[in-house]
Amino acid sequence: MLFGKEHVERYEATGGEEGYHWEKGTTILLLHTTGRTSGTERVHPLIYRDWEDAYLIVASKGGAPDSPEWFKNIEANPSVEIQIKDEKFPVHARIATDEEKPAMWQHMAEVWPDYDDYQRKTDRPIPVVVLERT
Repeated sequence: MLFGKEHVERYEATGGEEGYHWEKGTTILLLHTTGRTSGTERVHPLIYRDWEDAYLIVASKGGAPDSPEWFKNIEANPSVEIQIKDEKFPVHARIATDEEKPAMWQHMAEVWPDYDDYQRKTDRPIPVVVLERT
């Protein structure tokens, strides 16, 4: 099973032939952000699902008390790129509204039930991030 840097490298080298399909039937996109303090490009393999004309990801960090660094980067600059298989394109990232979140959360937890466990482990509300093509 691929993780972290190796996951990104195999995904990019194979146009997603390796790394797109992951554990428990999930699918992975690569999120390209710019470090909010370093200015360095960062690439993160994340579970995603389609939602209408957008894509959903979850800023869970396994239920840690602090948000993942990639989430902090998109808060600072929501104009990012994603790669799905061999297609890379710009998107605008936003946090799901309180009205949208319950249905979106359920949609994500259907493929990764651990999200529910992660939310129980932390006091912070774990955001669902909506990625919309620009």
